[in-house]
Amino acid sequence: MSATVKADVTAAYGKQAQPRLIHITPVKGTFYYGSCDGTFYAGTRFQLTPGSTEAEQVALQDDGAVMKYLIDRPGTGWTYLASDTFPANPKGCDAEISSHLSALWNDCRS
Repeated sequence: MSATVKADVTAAYGKQAQPRLIHITPVKGTFYYGSCDGTFYAGTRFQLTPGSTEAEQVALQDDGAVMKYLIDRPGTGWTYLASDTFPANPKGCDAEISSHLSALWNDCRS
């Protein structure tokens, strides 16, 4: 997986968030990426980076601890799919993504 994939996933999540999140990055050790039947999936938690605004700090304070799942279907680019619950869903990421990838990703439990 390339740094471009991480950057594209991060940008896609940031664009859909309210307020828009610009100063975020995946939490080290929580980025999952793979494909199933031609569709790409990613899952990660995000953290703030230097320069974050007060609005970004408040937004991520409430939603930062949970996994975010994004999907890239052929020709569409990355889009937000879902967030895990807090506390985490006992089914792990199998509740949001393909069960095959969920098994490979150890149910997104780092």
